[in-house]
Amino acid sequence: MSLANMTQLVLLDLSFNNLSGPVPRFPTKTFSIAGNPLICPTGSEPECHGTTLMPMSMNLNNTPTALPSDRPKSHQIALAFGSSVGSVSLIILAFGLFLWWRQRNNQPTFFDVKDRQHEEVSLGNLRKFQFRELQISTNNFSNKNILGKGGFGNVYKGILHDGTVVAVKRLKDGSASGGEIQFQTEVEMISLAVHRNLLRLYGFCMTPTERLLVYPYMSNGSVASRLKGKPVLDWGTRKRIALGAARGLLYLHEQCDPKIIHRDVKAANILLDDYCEAVVGDFGLAKLLDHQDSHVTTAVRGTVGHIAPEYLSTGQSSDKTDVFGFGILLLELITGQRALEFGKAANQKGAMLDWVKKIHHEKKLEMLVDKDLKGNYDRIELEEMVQVALLCTQYLPSHRPKMSEVVKMLEGDGLAESWEASQRAEASKSKPHEFSSSDRYSDLTDDSSLLVQAMELSGPR
Repeated sequence: MSLANMTQLVLLDLSFNNLSGPVPRFPTKTFSIAGNPLICPTGSEPECHGTTLMPMSMNLNNTPTALPSDRPKSHQIALAFGSSVGSVSLIILAFGLFLWWRQRNNQPTFFDVKDRQHEEVSLGNLRKFQFRELQISTNNFSNKNILGKGGFGNVYKGILHDGTVVAVKRLKDGSASGGEIQFQTEVEMISLAVHRNLLRLYGFCMTPTERLLVYPYMSNGSVASRLKGKPVLDWGTRKRIALGAARGLLYLHEQCDPKIIHRDVKAANILLDDYCEAVVGDFGLAKLLDHQDSHVTTAVRGTVGHIAPEYLSTGQSSDKTDVFGFGILLLELITGQRALEFGKAANQKGAMLDWVKKIHHEKKLEMLVDKDLKGNYDRIELEEMVQVALLCTQYLPSHRPKMSEVVKMLEGDGLAESWEASQRAEASKSKPHEFSSSDRYSDLTDDSSLLVQAMELSGPR
């Protein structure tokens, strides 16, 4: 009876104690009296009045048969709950063992070339498209829907069944091993890199013979196409494009882990959205780098006129290789011409950097500016952009700024100091019998075979 006065009692288990007599009303939530056949649960039984019952000796190995018939409902609920929890636990354990076995014995389904159509496969937020869906969206990859061509294949405009306009990149020879490696590289790169100035990937499609990538449609095309089209890109838009592209490359180099090297920075690979904001695209030539690695050596890929000298001569690329390409991009924005075009225009045979440096030294920068601008540009901003381009295209990679420094200089911070330091360094090392930095680069780009192979070097992507 004393136990009935414990108001804070939560659990009371009196099972299998050979108790007898009436059972008090306990305030506990959970109460068990199983295995006590001599007790009187209600207290109104005749055996509880005047009859002495001898305690029964209980064998714990046997199941008692004289359990009270009206035991509390809470006990029944507890038994049902315990059974349910046990069943669920067994199911979860079995499922976990199945997943472990599958991971150990199966290859990841994301790069399964057999393309199991019945499986829902996704990587992050990427969607896996069926080939038939993309075929319908592009009108069976009609030539009328081609947005661009390259060493990688063609890009088609497509309209999905929900009305979304997309760009579908269909890789050449999708069944080849090289195509598969390129496809995996590009999908991994773009899925890792998410930034307002980077082209994001909607999804992908894989079949035994096809590799396709699905991007958002860029209504204003590439910078290269807009520099040749109408209406003319005004000076303010060109500056905004330069800054946007620089921020995209900064994210790839210094804010991704591991960092990403683009390896083909040029006007054709900078896309423009509905508001003419720069979006860095085409990561097919990108290479992942761990932060502790200085460079990665590969077969030379890229576009002649944009390839850094150390990459062209040794095959070693680094983030400074992209910085060089960005410097050439700035000159493309200023002149409105491709790198090889404005080099040939001055009969320089690829010694375009010498030509730009000479014009800058003679303070005749108006000769560089795109004639379509008709003089509508800021002279001070032009001087600053040329200086940034020349700093980015210095011969030695160690002399070039990081993209974080480039962004600051384009925003008007630190350019004067960096330019002055580079001029002092240039003056101190110059000797009469030495070639200039860009002369040595000209030796590399004067090879006519390289000029002929510009498209081949640009692919496959």
